[in-house]
Amino acid sequence: MERWLRLSYRIGRLLARARIRPSLVTTIGLLASLAVPVPVRLHGYWPLLGAGLVLLSGVADSVDGAIAVVGNRVTRLGYVYDSTADRVGEAAWMVAFWLAGVPGWLAVLVGGLAWLHEYIRARATAAGMAEIGAVTLGERPARLILVMLGLVVAGVASLFAPDLPAGALTIVAAIAALFGVIGLLQLIAAVQVQLSKPQKPRG
Repeated sequence: MERWLRLSYRIGRLLARARIRPSLVTTIGLLASLAVPVPVRLHGYWPLLGAGLVLLSGVADSVDGAIAVVGNRVTRLGYVYDSTADRVGEAAWMVAFWLAGVPGWLAVLVGGLAWLHEYIRARATAAGMAEIGAVTLGERPARLILVMLGLVVAGVASLFAPDLPAGALTIVAAIAALFGVIGLLQLIAAVQVQLSKPQKPRG
């Protein structure tokens, strides 16, 4: 994780010097996520391309924040745009899973758990919790890795039998749902602890 952050900031510094806006990088990541369902619908090893697009969106999601910090371009509007792009992008990933054969209810469950996780954290932060609160099993990096892993496995499995990709992705989606439930419980516990503390008087 630390190496990933260091790499993101190195890339962020280079792009900041080139006067690349964080919003442009965010948009590239969003477009990459929205494109994931396209290759997944094709037969054969095309899900591997989908995995590459998910990786690109993940890199963009890390680098845009680094550019904003290094280039002193952190804005409230950029924060909202980045968060919205993340949610829309993850919804596109679940559409890709559904198109590849994952049951619709399971894809919706995984996406709903991810959305609820981020919503609770955002509301708790607004109520006074520390921005991170707790690192859980259902964080976005874990979700991204699972989606990538699922698409890679699906792409490889398609080389052996046409029915294997759907089964492989369904298993990965079930694991993602389990991680989502555990992560949600971890986050709720952290929110309860932090927001139950008496507030310090101001002034």
